[in-house]
Amino acid sequence: MPFEKVTEEESQYHDLDKMSVAEILTGINAEDKTVPYAVEKAIPQIEKLVGAITDKLLAGGRLFYIGAGTSGRLGVLDASEIPPTYGMPFDLIIGVIAGGETAIRKPVENAEDDSLQGWLDLQRYAVSDKDIVVGVAASGTTPYVIGALEECRSRGIPTGCVVCNPGSPVAEQADYPIEVVVGPEFVTGSTRMKSGTAQKLVLNMLSTAVMIRIGRVEDNKMVNMQLTNSKLVDRGTKMVMEGTGLTDYERAKELLLQSGSVKKAVDAANK
Repeated sequence: MPFEKVTEEESQYHDLDKMSVAEILTGINAEDKTVPYAVEKAIPQIEKLVGAITDKLLAGGRLFYIGAGTSGRLGVLDASEIPPTYGMPFDLIIGVIAGGETAIRKPVENAEDDSLQGWLDLQRYAVSDKDIVVGVAASGTTPYVIGALEECRSRGIPTGCVVCNPGSPVAEQADYPIEVVVGPEFVTGSTRMKSGTAQKLVLNMLSTAVMIRIGRVEDNKMVNMQLTNSKLVDRGTKMVMEGTGLTDYERAKELLLQSGSVKKAVDAANK
């Protein structure tokens, strides 16, 4: 019996081309409102994957996201946010996308259909059983992702996934599957919409929870963020003032810039 994709089912909305702009926007918004509830149902699955990722990172391993198209881009996006937000090395969480860096901006023909290339791409990073690999695939049927996860499992590398169809081939290759079933899209088959939103929410939850668990957040503050622009320097300065009791903004800023991070500045001032 062929695998049925909920994500490809016909939209519940018809005659989109005859709708007013207000009707289109209202319909999209109505569908988007259902996504957080679908994610909520998957929290037990998300919790298990957070635990597995945390254990690997604390033991010196890495997290890989691997995907194609929109899913791949979302993995690359989440990975790229970790260094500036939490001050972690750029190679701790790595996003791998079918078609390489070109595919981040432009589609690469047939890249997602190659079931061997995903593993080859991971090998460039010397992936091992110290690491964990998470496939991101809305349909759950992407050959590039299936092949990569299958090869990982055969070599004892733990795997997870974020998919939007139940019982998918990708989930079958995942030790820690996350299935967020959001139903048909507003535009039939356009999984960059609800499915993409669901994946973004889950990836936010995964990386944020992991960073908190490995000690990169204190109270509710990003105390290890990189000071890469004036907005972040201003935010960090105010955190230093709050953490040290300093009332002089310029002194707090000077201390922050000398130390390189909020955490180091506060620790130095409170010694």
